[in-house]
Amino acid sequence: MSITKESELIGMEKISAVVGTTLKLMREYAKVGMSTKELDEYGGSILKSYGAKSAPYETYGFPGYACISVNEEAAHGIPSEKRILKEGDLVNIDVSAELNGFWSDNGGSFVLGKDIHNHQPLVDASKNILRKAISNIKGGVKISEIGYLIETEAKKSGFKVIKNLAGHGVGRSLHEEPENILNYRVKSNRERFKVNTTVAIETFISTNSTVAVELHDGWTLVGNKGGYVTQHEQTILITNKIPVILTESNEIWN
Repeated sequence: MSITKESELIGMEKISAVVGTTLKLMREYAKVGMSTKELDEYGGSILKSYGAKSAPYETYGFPGYACISVNEEAAHGIPSEKRILKEGDLVNIDVSAELNGFWSDNGGSFVLGKDIHNHQPLVDASKNILRKAISNIKGGVKISEIGYLIETEAKKSGFKVIKNLAGHGVGRSLHEEPENILNYRVKSNRERFKVNTTVAIETFISTNSTVAVELHDGWTLVGNKGGYVTQHEQTILITNKIPVILTESNEIWN
């Protein structure tokens, strides 16, 4: 959305702080032996305590408050009593919500407990690439150039990007223009980032796959060639300088 007055900025700051804090607390709450359903219920209780509503639940009828994807799941994992977290699992939590007519979105992947499967390099690459991408965004920069940066940095780290998942505008709804802030360059896309707009920037860094495909449950996405995928996401306000990271309360870079 385009921020045109202070009340809109305050609204975006409030909901962004809520989803950021919820993500941080869910990450800290996650324990070996816990079901993803229990972790999701905890996240839902935090959102409710702020008066916020889960965006995927409200918008798409998603069967959970947050998307919790584990190991081979790339995105949109459904919280389940049957999915029990184990030592060394690669876990992604994606939290988006609405409060007072404003929407914000953030997410992060992490290794639960000891990194016995060596997922940390993939997690670190995703986090570092997101940080570098955001630091290069300002008004007038081509969206395609940020996609080029993300893919180039992924290749440098020995990884690939998922090409059919993308960042997006956010603010008055969960997904707005620009719709496709992709993790690679589409040369024909001449669209540029605009000052005073809010967007969700996200990395999808993978070991093997370049396309996410949907499972029979109608939600869960996995890589087309297997392997693992990490995602990190921040909602930002674009300026003429370095963007303001509205969801910084998630502490995904700490």
